[in-house]
Amino acid sequence: MESKQHIRAKMLAVRDALASETRIEMSLAMAEAAEAIDFDPGTVIAGYLPIRSEPDLRPLLARLRARGARLCLPVVLDRETIVFRAFERETGLVDTGFGTTGPGPEAEVLDPDLMLMPLSAFDADGNRLGYGAGHYDRAIARLRESGKPPRLIGTAFACQKTEALPAEPHDVPLEMILTEQGLRSFPQAL
Repeated sequence: MESKQHIRAKMLAVRDALASETRIEMSLAMAEAAEAIDFDPGTVIAGYLPIRSEPDLRPLLARLRARGARLCLPVVLDRETIVFRAFERETGLVDTGFGTTGPGPEAEVLDPDLMLMPLSAFDADGNRLGYGAGHYDRAIARLRESGKPPRLIGTAFACQKTEALPAEPHDVPLEMILTEQGLRSFPQAL
């Protein structure tokens, strides 16, 4: 099996090669497909703002907010830690490091019930490959240890699907994957 580093580089190159107009259309299709995500009003949902060639979840987040979700965004505190800060309509955004923007330190820190996670690749078994820093893995472990395991939904373009990913003991499979082709569940992750 290929190494994680090789798969990551290959799949990110595929995503980067998509025309920006294509990524916009695919992101809008993802927003429509996200209507199938079931949650109660008041559910805390972590999204993210796009960097590089990631899907643009802003239309999707607006729809989730309209359905009653309480939104939060990841903020990188250091090379080891991310927290999730409340993302209200009036929230100002600041540079949060590593090319990201998010709510400033005055925003409330929330524990998400559901996480929309960026990734570099995914496979048919619900395994995900992040960007290699382990921020989400550590955040998920922290939430699980606190007794509040979040639902995990990967967000990617369908072209980021790969045959198989090497899974390590700390890797947590996704409950679902959201692409421009729709929302797909992975029952073994439930």
